[in-house]
Amino acid sequence: MGTDFSLKGKVALVTGAGTGLGQGVAIGLAQAGADVVLHELNQLPEDTRKTIGDLGRRTEMVLGDMSKKETPAKLVGFTVEKMGKIDIVVNNAGMIKRTPAVDFSDDDWDLVVEVNLNSVFRMCREAGRHMLKQGSGKIINIASLLAFQGGILVPAYAASKGGVAQVTKALANEWASKGVNVNAIAPGYMATNNTAALRADPVRSEQILTRIPANRWGTPEDLAGVAVFLASPASDYVNGHVLVVDGGWMGR
Repeated sequence: MGTDFSLKGKVALVTGAGTGLGQGVAIGLAQAGADVVLHELNQLPEDTRKTIGDLGRRTEMVLGDMSKKETPAKLVGFTVEKMGKIDIVVNNAGMIKRTPAVDFSDDDWDLVVEVNLNSVFRMCREAGRHMLKQGSGKIINIASLLAFQGGILVPAYAASKGGVAQVTKALANEWASKGVNVNAIAPGYMATNNTAALRADPVRSEQILTRIPANRWGTPEDLAGVAVFLASPASDYVNGHVLVVDGGWMGR
């Protein structure tokens, strides 16, 4: 990779880094040269740590429940304490509840919005304080195709991801002139735990695949290069953008 895409000397924090998209992104950042702090909910992401360690990069691991208001400050504080600084944040941790809207409980709504949207803002706020002081930083929020579309049976998820897109733009407006880039990635239909139910449904899976021009579900590796771009100097003039990675879904 050319110099503009190098993350050598940078420190990244990736939430939800144990499996799926977060794991793929964390490994991609390490391959580009970053040291990485890996977050997970209740089990330390040893597999991700080992892969990154084998690349010669430094790693630290931390647990935290993103439904708790104090967790974002804890994660950012841990990163700065262990690594000395924070240059890159990838807000990947999230959840989904599939229920018809008329049966969607207040508790489920509140939980999904808390994890997917409120914690993302708090992570941005806490990391932003450090990044603004140092005059540089890259924040990458993981949105979704459902930032643009409503989806089926996922009203809270769609609302939260739409909010992630708008928070991304709002913070970019404030911080672009101060050296802090805030952008988002909107993955399409990816082969992760969140889509296990869809992929197991032969009818719904076929409906989705026939709509994707690439004719396949996405993989965590499909996001890695995009994350490296948004974390690197190559994207210094990219602000408030929601970059769709969907195999062509939105083009139809």
